[in-house]
Amino acid sequence: MEAAAIGARLASSVVAPLIKRLFVADGPGAGLVDKPLRVSKLVSFKGEKRVLSDEDLHKIAEELVNRAAQSTGVKERLPAYEQRAVAHAVADSLRSLGYIDMDDVQAVQLGHLALSRHLRSQSPSATLGLSSDAVTLHASVLDTACLHILQFFTQRSTFVARTLIEHSRRIEELSLKIDSLIARTPSPADGPFEERYAEYIASKHGKLTIFGLDLSEAPENWPLDAAYLSLDAAGGRTHDLPTLLPADHILAGRDRVLLRGVAGSGKTTLVQWLAVSTARKALDERLLYLYGLVPFVLPLRTLTRGGAKLPTPDGFLASVDCPIANLQPTGWIDRVLRSKRGLILIDGIDEIPESERQEARRWLQELVSAYPNNRWLVTSRPSAVRQDWLVGDDFAELDLAPMSRENVVEFIKRWHKAAGIGDRYATDLLQSVRDKQDLGRLATNPLMCALICALHQDRRGYLPDDRKEIYDAALSMLLSRRDRERGIYKPGTIRIGEEHHIQLIQKLAYWMIRNGRSEMDRADAIELLEHALPAMPKIADQGTAEEIYRHLLIRSGLLREPSTGSMDFIHRTFQDYLGAKAAVEGLDFDFLIAHAHLDQWEDVIRMSVAHARIMERTRLLTGLIERGDTSEKDSRRLHLLAAACLEHATELNPDVRMEVEQRAAALIPPRSADQARALADVGPVVLDLLPGPQALSDDEAYFTVLSATRLPTDAAISVLAQYRDLSDLRVRSELARVWSRFECDRFAEEVIAHLGEEDLYFCVSNAQELHALRRFGGRSRIRVTGTITPEEFQTACDPSRLTHLWVEAESGATWEWLAYFPNLNTITFESPLASIDVSSLKKVRSLRTIRLPEESVFVGSEALPPSTKIVRACLTTT
Repeated sequence: MEAAAIGARLASSVVAPLIKRLFVADGPGAGLVDKPLRVSKLVSFKGEKRVLSDEDLHKIAEELVNRAAQSTGVKERLPAYEQRAVAHAVADSLRSLGYIDMDDVQAVQLGHLALSRHLRSQSPSATLGLSSDAVTLHASVLDTACLHILQFFTQRSTFVARTLIEHSRRIEELSLKIDSLIARTPSPADGPFEERYAEYIASKHGKLTIFGLDLSEAPENWPLDAAYLSLDAAGGRTHDLPTLLPADHILAGRDRVLLRGVAGSGKTTLVQWLAVSTARKALDERLLYLYGLVPFVLPLRTLTRGGAKLPTPDGFLASVDCPIANLQPTGWIDRVLRSKRGLILIDGIDEIPESERQEARRWLQELVSAYPNNRWLVTSRPSAVRQDWLVGDDFAELDLAPMSRENVVEFIKRWHKAAGIGDRYATDLLQSVRDKQDLGRLATNPLMCALICALHQDRRGYLPDDRKEIYDAALSMLLSRRDRERGIYKPGTIRIGEEHHIQLIQKLAYWMIRNGRSEMDRADAIELLEHALPAMPKIADQGTAEEIYRHLLIRSGLLREPSTGSMDFIHRTFQDYLGAKAAVEGLDFDFLIAHAHLDQWEDVIRMSVAHARIMERTRLLTGLIERGDTSEKDSRRLHLLAAACLEHATELNPDVRMEVEQRAAALIPPRSADQARALADVGPVVLDLLPGPQALSDDEAYFTVLSATRLPTDAAISVLAQYRDLSDLRVRSELARVWSRFECDRFAEEVIAHLGEEDLYFCVSNAQELHALRRFGGRSRIRVTGTITPEEFQTACDPSRLTHLWVEAESGATWEWLAYFPNLNTITFESPLASIDVSSLKKVRSLRTIRLPEESVFVGSEALPPSTKIVRACLTTT
């Protein structure tokens, strides 16, 4: 039996009136008393003017115990005589209020849990002979009673509010939070199923497939908590200054989020992480906002396979093939969502056909309307839905940021550790990523980093130069070299060569693309193979279509069965790549051009250009240009897509290349965040087309910078340097924010050193960047976005310059060391922590302002100088 589950079921509306009866009411003139009063003088059941008898006190205790026992199911497990004994024990403990030697101020400073322990210690014999469940019930009821006792003290007119206002606020907020947690506690009837469901979620989603690990002695699946790498999400709407925050905290303070991210950026992994963290309830203080929620993981590709209709809530579990779906209590999901306890994770808007997305949106809107006060996360590729697609439904729109240099370093180290490979390979690869610009440009998301790690290890350090070569090498590694080099084949087994392997699998990929699916029924896959095998007699002679399908599933490393009766690719990228190969081999160019306006076909078109020969590329790109010229609706998308294809056109007629670049140049500069994102998706080739700031409006300049910063290649530095002298705070903030994506010293010299300082926080993610700032004379406003120790900060930061500091408050952090900076007058704490202790700032005598997040509770401010002002605000980079 958990104490929190018992105590938390006592709501304020029940407890407060009962507790109020324990104390005397304020009399006339009471507000003139200027000293705290002894608690023993406040009780109503003692002294000459007592108004509460012993019998009344016992009735209050009995009511508290009965309410707690009924609302948690304890009543069914404790015999009646033990419940009566608990009521007697609670009454004895409350009676101790009349004998304790402390005043109301001291009681508030002590805190409700310490006061509860103190009262219990005054009557230790009260619980003698009781069972462990009964003792827990007694302690929990008393804990909750003491919380409301202290709240009662803070609301009395005689209470010294001037010195204790922060304590009273904290207690009031804690009381509200306990009431909030009541709604997150399942009813006794639902509790056992929820525990089993949580175990299922933790098991199903608690492992992560890391590409390439199956080529070593390491397990193919790695525990999620060991492999998960927290990336950043960029927030803010079109005209807001974008800020970075950890992606796994995007729902802290937000109930509804639409998260965009390119293929392989980690959207699905984030969904897994949120679901598993919630199910396990092993939450650190930063993730407490997930406590008590029930996660529902809803991949849209699974919900809509075979043309299935999107489910109502009672069908959530069945629609994702949850094996315990039929065991859920009747009406359980409805009760969860009505009690505001749902965490609904809808993954992959982009993985259903564009023609079905409007219906998916209506489905989502109806769910949100019916159950508004839950937490909702929807993921999508950037181009799949327009900007503000769900803003009307109060969804915040965020983007997964490209991996920073620190993210890439951490990922490579973890991959090699998981694979059990020596540090030498990791060190060599890190050096290659730093030295080779093309390679570093590819390593911007977890999938590509994993591909690069696997290929580097498999090829003993040799790496291809471009994306197509990397995909080709990865397929070769998966389809043939793995089995051959590990001695998998034995006499009598099915043997399929690499080329035939690719031919069969790409037929499955192209069928899925043409039908707008990311999953296909197992039966459809087998039927497709049956039609293909007569043209491959050597393969057909080795087994039936079903046996060949099973071989492809087990041995290719590309296919998997996410649920019984369905098949998909381990990543959508491979589906698009192989589908494009099939389209080119089938000379299906007119079909490709006709579907190029659909976002699901974008990567297919790009890879088709990579697979095509020179005349075929001309046909494809010319077709995109001509269709864009005649289509008013899709002109921008088609012309930008043609420009994006240039990266993969290793050989192309110069006239065609010039035509493509001219069309793209006409779309520059970008005039919205969507246009900036679309330009960045074109790739590094767009850097040659971006203009300087001359003759651009403030918005155009900002969105042009936004396009360039999304291309974390050092070739972007010379473009960004042109904007370093602009006064627009949005431009300067964006340039300062992305420092960690580029080579530190060069970006510092060409960009950071020239930015105007007015109102600008300079972002630093490591000590090297701090040292660079000091070389340029230091800065007055600094925002710490990475891990920097106090010692490193004191050594690298100019103490005389620093006036404003923006940091993330971590649990247990202390701040006495900031006294080293004599001119520091403002500190901003950015943190999802429930409470932030500012007491350690008392030695920072220069401090005048502390800025805290609106949702955080602050403690310890009574230790600060009276001149220090605490400001609660929705934090932005200004």
